[in-house]
Amino acid sequence: MPLTEDVTARAAEVLKGHRESIDRLDAILVYTLGERFKHTQAVGKLKAEHDLPPSDPAREETQIARLEELAQAADLDPEFAKKFLNFIIQEVIRHHRQHQG
Repeated sequence: MPLTEDVTARAAEVLKGHRESIDRLDAILVYTLGERFKHTQAVGKLKAEHDLPPSDPAREETQIARLEELAQAADLDPEFAKKFLNFIIQEVIRHHRQHQG
């Protein structure tokens, strides 16, 4: 096998390994989000039962600051992490409001 084909074959193997890791991590993310939403739905029901507001701005602010710190430690863009958490928070609030309707 010529050197070029050998390098290309090795690159294809490395690429395959990265893609397998990405696929596993995607599965972890989906199952983790599913588990997270189970808990937030339980919180929403509890808030509805006790006539508590669907959102908690102070907690949201604390969580966003915490996530930004975690993102920096994980070498992840803190702005991306903040946008991601805000998206999740909005979805959680939407679910909480459904329970209160």
